[in-house]
Amino acid sequence: MSENHILLRVDNMVKHFPILAGVFQRQVGVVHAVDGITFFVRSGETFGLVGESGCGKSTAGRTILQLYRPTSGDVSFDGVNLVNLKGEDLRRMRQRMQMIFQDPYASLNPRMTIREIVGEPLLVHDLAKGKQIDDRVDQLLDTVRLNPGFAARYPHEFSGGQRQRIGVARALALSPEFIVCDEPISALDVSIQAQVINLLEDLQEKLGLTYLFIAHDLSVVRHISDRVAVMYLGILAEMATRDELYEHPLHPYTQALLSAVPVPDPFVEEKRQRIILEGDVPSPVNPPSGCRFRTRCPLAEKVCAEQVPEWREVAPDHWVACHLI
Repeated sequence: MSENHILLRVDNMVKHFPILAGVFQRQVGVVHAVDGITFFVRSGETFGLVGESGCGKSTAGRTILQLYRPTSGDVSFDGVNLVNLKGEDLRRMRQRMQMIFQDPYASLNPRMTIREIVGEPLLVHDLAKGKQIDDRVDQLLDTVRLNPGFAARYPHEFSGGQRQRIGVARALALSPEFIVCDEPISALDVSIQAQVINLLEDLQEKLGLTYLFIAHDLSVVRHISDRVAVMYLGILAEMATRDELYEHPLHPYTQALLSAVPVPDPFVEEKRQRIILEGDVPSPVNPPSGCRFRTRCPLAEKVCAEQVPEWREVAPDHWVACHLI
């Protein structure tokens, strides 16, 4: 598959969660978790999705894999629209797409051994039996640099970093092409984070994987991603190649996020202008009119409250949604 082959295409994807109230559980509103995002991921690249907590990143990842069904919009994987797939067709497609979850303590079943956890996808998809599963589990544990002799142990016998490796081994069991990494290092110690990132990079090179890497740590995203999209309150604010985004951020929100990343040089750090955002993130139940970011934007004008900014390409491969650019 060529480098420029678009593996995943997300078109105006929306995911709203109903708010129910009263004895009869009537719908009284919706949570606008993801509100019309559009982007694509090329085969073999790492696409970073960043934003502060509660902006809809994890929901976007799960909706792309159809763990949540989108409210509207399309998600195409290798030319097939996943939104239209059901039952067996979707199950077969699932072999090609997997997820590494955020919390290695919550995503592994404490009653199952490591052999059962890592081997389960092979059983579910009927790809191996008995001895074949044992051999494949040993091979997968070896791939993520864990001792295959640990396969009979339970998750509570491992540290956070080791558990996350087990999660990675489980995601690799079906030899997928595309993996959604949902903040895979945010629950780990800083010393362990680098090991897991290096492991993911090595696996990508060895197995030709494509990643959607969700995180809120901008320095990690800069290290691992080829292109980066910035998300705010259910929408995309900006998207560009890694170096372009970090060196020439256009959206006021991106500029504020990047100004908060510490720089290791004390002289540069001293001269740098910090952009401090006022106020709190608005509620996704009742987002602001026009531009979502206007209530905290230092540059907001009248037009920002009246019109939703258009998602447009302002330079080659550099997209932004802002009236003032």
